[in-house]
Amino acid sequence: MARYFMHLRDGIDQVIDEEGAECSFECLARKAVVSARDIIAGEAKAGRIKLSQRIDVEDEERNIVHSLSFADAVEIVGP
Repeated sequence: MARYFMHLRDGIDQVIDEEGAECSFECLARKAVVSARDIIAGEAKAGRIKLSQRIDVEDEERNIVHSLSFADAVEIVGP
């Protein structure tokens, strides 16, 4: 299995995943969604959700192989 790195970015700041994780290419999208939703859940508890964030997944050669906007990770349902 290959090693992939999930970086959190918002256009200004970024949190770089230095360790990465081994997984198959097929599991990348699901892992990105789960990670984004975990972060969003924490933000919801604090009372502010920043949907402008995204997770960029890079392979071992540092090529972005998947990108997920937080706005695409959830469905907002109004009253």
